[in-house]
Amino acid sequence: MPGCSPIRGLSFPVHPLSLSCYETHDIRARCDPTRRSCADQGWGDPLGETAIRSSTSPSRQPRRDTTPDVLLGRWYRTTPAGLLALTAESFVPSSGGPPVARTLENDIFTSYALPDERGNFGRFGGTFAPETLMPAIQELVEAYGAARRDEAFQAEIDRLAASYVGRPTPLYEATRFAEETSGATGARIFLKREDLAHTGAHKINNAIGQSLLTRRLGKTRVIAETGAGQHGVATATACALLDLPCVVYMGAEDIERQGPNVLRMHALGAEVRPVTSGTATLKDAVNEAMRDWVTNVETTHYVLGSAMGPHPYPTIVRDLQRRIGDESAAQLRTVEGRLPDLAIACVGGGSNAIGLLARFIGEPTVRLAVAEAAGDGLATGRHAAAILGGTPGILHGARSLMLQDVDGQVIEAHSASAGLDYPGVGPQLAALAEGGRLEVASATDREAVAAMKTTTRMEGILPALETSHAIAALPKILAGVEGLAGGWPSDGDLLVLLGFSGRGDKDLAALARFDDVPPWAGSQ
Repeated sequence: MPGCSPIRGLSFPVHPLSLSCYETHDIRARCDPTRRSCADQGWGDPLGETAIRSSTSPSRQPRRDTTPDVLLGRWYRTTPAGLLALTAESFVPSSGGPPVARTLENDIFTSYALPDERGNFGRFGGTFAPETLMPAIQELVEAYGAARRDEAFQAEIDRLAASYVGRPTPLYEATRFAEETSGATGARIFLKREDLAHTGAHKINNAIGQSLLTRRLGKTRVIAETGAGQHGVATATACALLDLPCVVYMGAEDIERQGPNVLRMHALGAEVRPVTSGTATLKDAVNEAMRDWVTNVETTHYVLGSAMGPHPYPTIVRDLQRRIGDESAAQLRTVEGRLPDLAIACVGGGSNAIGLLARFIGEPTVRLAVAEAAGDGLATGRHAAAILGGTPGILHGARSLMLQDVDGQVIEAHSASAGLDYPGVGPQLAALAEGGRLEVASATDREAVAAMKTTTRMEGILPALETSHAIAALPKILAGVEGLAGGWPSDGDLLVLLGFSGRGDKDLAALARFDDVPPWAGSQ
């Protein structure tokens, strides 16, 4: 096909012709009709045989094209985000007869174009909310849809991002840290410095956008939940800027762990309401915020902090946070002339992770990874690894992967990191993991603390304990241990993009509690 050229360095095999058409955004791709199916040519599944597994569970493996039909062609469209979406295919039925066409939904390359009109990312997502909230949720769906199309609204977000938040945040190459971390791969590691955004973390991106949306909705009051306190601080900051009263729900346990951020919220004029129910952590704070919203739905907008909850929250948070990945892609193209080979972020609910990774979902050359909180270790049951250790269920208004027992009761999460101490994960990340597009690693509390100390001593940058989970998991991913795929080149041309989600001032007490944990050998 004229004008098409193959893309090299794929992390999973895709039919060469479809790749060429991916690169040129051609609307149709064909495979050899003399073969029984495209599966026989090694590309019936877009992910192929070397697809990254999210776990060893058979239910989590990428689907396989086992149809005996003779596939004639596949149609693609370019999404508004510039991604290629597989939309339909034509085939000759095995039973005979003329060629027919069928629509394909929820293919891995359409994941950014999702959710559908009901908020579903494949079998995850949706809206499971009390009847009292449904009018407010529908109002939010319509208002956000209009806001996305409103150039003035988007321009206001962009203006505040540049002049108030301090965007774009820097991209920094951590050379000393890379020498300690990259092993045989010789990888170069770039940190996307969200710790340098106003308030010290990525959370401000979403808080500013949703607070502006609150004003657009005509609501007069804002509520929010927070675990590590960063979303609470960010929401209190945005509300101070826009003159909106703000109530933040925070687990009593997290208030003890994150004292500095509690003081910051008070200083910004927010009311911090301790939550003592359950384990008094993030899950319970979300519960109380939901109850408040039900009671005060006419006047109140709930600024949910992560890419979870009922539709349209996973989409809203993803869209407001995806500038992290958009900026990173542009910055890497400027300094290196290409995209990363691997993009990795820590994950709790998923705002930081989907914000970094959304830009790269449709880029076949970029492997995607997240690091979950393994707490005391996955085998102990005391962890917050909802993807690696969870099953499908409904939590806080959406269907996703979550920690639950055989009776469907929530198993309490455990992590020294208050921001990752949550028993679920956002539905889009669950869909990407189950589909095989997302590699999932984990780090224990002690591994994260060691990584935190190492980064601080080797680069002079203090990462948040949440961020430190991604730092701790990166050597495992590069080495291909603990069931991870590995298979990296060792020519020193590997580029890694790591989402540096926030700064660690708030976690200094954690360092004291883990005083016996040494940094990695190279930084001692």
